[in-house]
Amino acid sequence: MIELAQGGKEKCILVGMPSRLTSKTEVDESLTELALLADTAGAEVAGKITQDRDHPEPATFIGKGKVEELHKRLQEEKIPLVIFDDDLTPAQVRNLETLLECKVVDRSGLILDIFATRAKSSEAKTQVELAQLEYLLPRLTRQWTHLSKQFGGIGTKGPGETQIETDRRLIRTRISHLKEKLERISQQRVTQRKGRMKHTRAALVGYTNVGKSTLLNLLSGSDVFVENRLFATLDPTTRLVPLNSAVSILMTDTVGFIKKLPHHLVASFKSTLEEINEADILLHVVDISSPFFEDQINVVQETLEDLGAGDTSTLIVFNKIDLLQDRNIIAALAEKHPNRVFISAARGINIAGLKDEVAKLLEKEFTIEEIVLPNSRQKLIAQLYDIGEVLERTYEDENVRVKIRIHRRERERFLQMKK
Repeated sequence: MIELAQGGKEKCILVGMPSRLTSKTEVDESLTELALLADTAGAEVAGKITQDRDHPEPATFIGKGKVEELHKRLQEEKIPLVIFDDDLTPAQVRNLETLLECKVVDRSGLILDIFATRAKSSEAKTQVELAQLEYLLPRLTRQWTHLSKQFGGIGTKGPGETQIETDRRLIRTRISHLKEKLERISQQRVTQRKGRMKHTRAALVGYTNVGKSTLLNLLSGSDVFVENRLFATLDPTTRLVPLNSAVSILMTDTVGFIKKLPHHLVASFKSTLEEINEADILLHVVDISSPFFEDQINVVQETLEDLGAGDTSTLIVFNKIDLLQDRNIIAALAEKHPNRVFISAARGINIAGLKDEVAKLLEKEFTIEEIVLPNSRQKLIAQLYDIGEVLERTYEDENVRVKIRIHRRERERFLQMKK
């Protein structure tokens, strides 16, 4: 964790690097987001530094001259922390800390730090610990190599190698234990979801800090934790949301996405993110007041593709319209995105319209079917409850007629049952 300096926040300098693949504008945008991450972690940004290079310097990421410039500023302003917007190798971190005489943290390390402070439930803490250990493993296993490299000869190899192997074994054993624990949690989630099969399920997805939790609170009347900080919510929260007098759905608030999200976190939060794959529809919440909302939409869509949820029917919910300076943007977005709605969760604007759009999307996703089966086929009848919502069950002599509401992705399975 980033320790707070006595009397206030710890000061830091942010470092980014434009390249052939990333323009200066993109780097500025990313550094703005990094500043928000630093603030969430408890640091105060004292400045930002960028360097144009085709490729990072293998030893120090930035060039020698920039290292000297940065070191001079750190000493003059007594700044104890530098945060890089890209991931650094263990050797780069070690070299930079030696040359700069301060703590050096990369983007993944910062995000992991935030997740560690935000994790409240046992599941979230387990997921974060697993991600941290997998991030730490290559850094820990290399930190003892100096024993043989610097001194060499008799009397140095044994202790160094022993320590390396001990650290590797301890961490890998712990990683294995955490993975087993998360697998058990994943199985428990499968059981919980089976108990919710009779309800239609929607998942709130989106970039971090776009207002998903605020929207869930408004729709369900619940009290999910809300804060104007990145990653305020890590644990998925499911609430019953009434759309109208006849239809209610289960809605789940999921962890927000972000650019350059460490792959360790995605893997560790697999059981949490499964809620997205199990949803019948997705509500992609977008902060329309953000100057970078188009990029954020792309990041979320790419992440959904990676999770295997790219084909799930999605309603784009443009939130925070009350903060818009230019209302003309709404007409352009309405034409570009057919499945969309414009709201303000904080002020309750157009929530009825949102519910109507969700109901319309569900009508397209579900169909009502009938099937007649012999009374003796009880096992097959029971399976109907697993694939949809049984609306009506009528006995006719030796048969039973079942009216069922099923999702389009289950229709093929249903047709096979009718044969």
